[in-house]
Amino acid sequence: MFDVRQDPRMVERALLVGVEYAGVKGDDPYALLEELDELVSNIGIETIDGIVIKVRKPNPKYLIGSGQAAEVMSLAKEHECDVIIFDEELSPAQQRNWETESGILVIDRQEVIIDIFAQRALTREAKIQVELARMEYSLPRLRRAWTHLSRQRGGAATQRGEGETQLQLDQRMVRSRISRLKKELKEVVQHRKVQRSKRTKIPLPTAALLGYTNAGKSSLLNHLTDADVVEEDKVFATLDPTSKRLKLPNGQTLILTDTVGFVRKLPHRLVDAFKATLEEAIISDLLIHVIDVSQEELDPYINTTLDVLKELKAEDNRRIMVFNKVDLLDDEDRLRALKLKYPDALFTSTLKDIGLEDLKQALETILAEKTLQVELIIPHRRYDIVNQLHEVGAVSQKNSIHLGIHIVGSIPSRLCSLVEPYHITAQQRPVLEKIQFDKT
Repeated sequence: MFDVRQDPRMVERALLVGVEYAGVKGDDPYALLEELDELVSNIGIETIDGIVIKVRKPNPKYLIGSGQAAEVMSLAKEHECDVIIFDEELSPAQQRNWETESGILVIDRQEVIIDIFAQRALTREAKIQVELARMEYSLPRLRRAWTHLSRQRGGAATQRGEGETQLQLDQRMVRSRISRLKKELKEVVQHRKVQRSKRTKIPLPTAALLGYTNAGKSSLLNHLTDADVVEEDKVFATLDPTSKRLKLPNGQTLILTDTVGFVRKLPHRLVDAFKATLEEAIISDLLIHVIDVSQEELDPYINTTLDVLKELKAEDNRRIMVFNKVDLLDDEDRLRALKLKYPDALFTSTLKDIGLEDLKQALETILAEKTLQVELIIPHRRYDIVNQLHEVGAVSQKNSIHLGIHIVGSIPSRLCSLVEPYHITAQQRPVLEKIQFDKT
């Protein structure tokens, strides 16, 4: 498929366009434009200028009014921009209209985000998911791509006719590719399920770090588990979930998973494409919602994460809030206000090692609600069960006696049926007490 952006020299200078609808309350369009600027910088394009257009209602031809469109085109040419990037989603027809009138490449926020995802994808699953999102996005825009090609060829009528024939062939090829990608993705998802089922044979409790992109989730994972996940100050640094074991102060083990960050106006096709990746969050016992406390306005970032959780039908999962990067917050009054507004939240900094032990303690307390204090005597022949209890960090005391392995600990609820036959009986209790007395 023809792509004007294949040669980076062709697209270097961008004009960003935000849209503010009259009478519609939503995120600050100027803040969104700043975020778009950061997104665009991640694909190597320089922002020359940005403008917010106020619109009463969407114009089917340009999204904004014709006069406003003319002003935007004039501004782009004045600054010698080679791409106009909209913060709002443009329909394929609107993109064609803009490019026909302006002679400049016109893309939207969705295309920028998909490009960033394509750069960051490392595993086979992530690459399949990104390519699927790109193909589904591109399919209705193939006519636009062929317009670029015919313009380069001179746009003769006979060539355009041949282009239409080639367009139909390309549409079939893209649909076929989408079908193959969906099949491949199902296979990868099935493989992930097999891996997960192996992991859950030793049923460790699980928690998922989630939140806005660049909130510090990977840093938290590294500092809590001594992992070495890549930490970068850029959007979507983590696309593939990484799971590590976290040993809590009471000895219990927790599987902690880092997930892809969210962003406002995340394209729905990417949410759908990455559902397999985000399943780690959906099935977790606990969600750790990480927020970058240094941001000026926190509500949009918090609400974006909550909106994605609703799409994933995971909004009712047990969740704790962690306000990260407190070392960057100099306003003590604001910090106190946040603590009053979110009394159950935790405040952390990986750079200054603030609040990490509090976070571990909170995880321990929450998991304790799902555990049962037990005292067991397990037969020597069932040391496999003892090993499982050790794996989940459930053993606080262990002694080998002639009756079997005497264990005291906190058993996850999902293991209760496994140890049910080995609770200390009334007949065993006097024998055990005598052994303990003799030892003293």
